[in-house]
Amino acid sequence: MVRKHERLATVWAAGVAGVVFALLMAAVIVLVRTALPGGADGEDVADPGQRGAVRTALALLPFAGIAFLWFMGALREQAGAGEDRFVSTVFLGSGLVFVATLFAAAAAAGSVLEENQQSSGFGRHLAYTLLTTYAMRMAAVFVITTSTIGRRLGVLPRPLVVFGYLAGLTLLVIGANVPWSELIFPAWALVLSLNILRRGRAPAGRPAAPA
Repeated sequence: MVRKHERLATVWAAGVAGVVFALLMAAVIVLVRTALPGGADGEDVADPGQRGAVRTALALLPFAGIAFLWFMGALREQAGAGEDRFVSTVFLGSGLVFVATLFAAAAAAGSVLEENQQSSGFGRHLAYTLLTTYAMRMAAVFVITTSTIGRRLGVLPRPLVVFGYLAGLTLLVIGANVPWSELIFPAWALVLSLNILRRGRAPAGRPAAPA
């Protein structure tokens, strides 16, 4: 009975952390894309509204990173001893690098806000590239490995596995070339988290969804 309650707590933690991360990450991407509609090669962030949007995104990023770490840890705990060592290593590595890249992008963007307009070009370009290109590439690897683990363990429904592979490949190939494509990652995280929460509420002894 104790182990059952512990498992339900882990499922709940993974689902809630995933939902929180998805919403925060989506908000960050929308704020950044709105403040920098021209991307890394656009104009300097001189408008007070744009600078306010970037500041809000920077304030949300650390919480998004923390929620993602919690989400990742809860997912790994659910996999348990059944996970493949190679795939789980890639899963863990891509997730950690993703968070590190997020924080690096936040640090670079924060320095841009303190610079004058003549010297902020490099910092803006660095922050934008880290967030929309490198972080999304790591997100793609994370999505693909998570889908692989879910497929091998039979804990994810087949449509969600297919969606994960398509989302990962899209993020990996397209990157920042298509505006707003970064929203695919939080959308996947939200769908996965809602599926986890739904499975956690399923009656004991009956699977919530087919593997």
